Amino acid sequence: MQHVEFVNMADGTREEYAFLEQTEQDYVAGLPDRVLDALRRLENSISGYKVSRLGHSLQSATRAQRAGESEEMIIAALLHDIGDDLAPHSHGELAAAVLRPFVSDKTYWIIKHHGLFQMYYYAHHLGGDRNARDRLADHPYYQATVDFCENYDQNCFDPDYDTLTLDHFEPMLRRVFGKVRFDDQEHQARYGT
Repeated sequence: MQHVEFVNMADGTREEYAFLEQTEQDYVAGLPDRVLDALRRLENSISGYKVSRLGHSLQSATRAQRAGESEEMIIAALLHDIGDDLAPHSHGELAAAVLRPFVSDKTYWIIKHHGLFQMYYYAHHLGGDRNARDRLADHPYYQATVDFCENYDQNCFDPDYDTLTLDHFEPMLRRVFGKVRFDDQEHQARYGT
């Protein structure tokens, strides 16, 4: 079967949905490769900084690893700006969505909100509110997000920093993306777990 016969999902058969499920599983297995390709594209993404967006991401992950962070957080640091190309106004949300099935709620929240927290370092120069993050001050992951931006984002634009390569992080990325933490409603409805 190369494709299903139905044009309305309500008309699909058990065999067609089994075929589609296998096709989807095969596609999902290639996700780490597509994420690595997206990271490589950051090398030529818009940047007025002294390092490329890829260089920034690698430096962020390198600093996280050298600080003794978990593999999950290291990969989150590596991917935190992966949404820049497709979602420049909500890049943190896109990066967090990519990571969500594979990371804890805490890591997901940090990456989702890091853009707002990063504004602390520059918004006041552009007439914005550098303390906009404070509206989330009561959240349990507030300080962790402040720390992420301080240690693994705002300081990761140094062209002289001894940054590790993408090849170094690839096995770690594959391990993190190899462990799905399905806690979302769609997975529960689909698989009953």
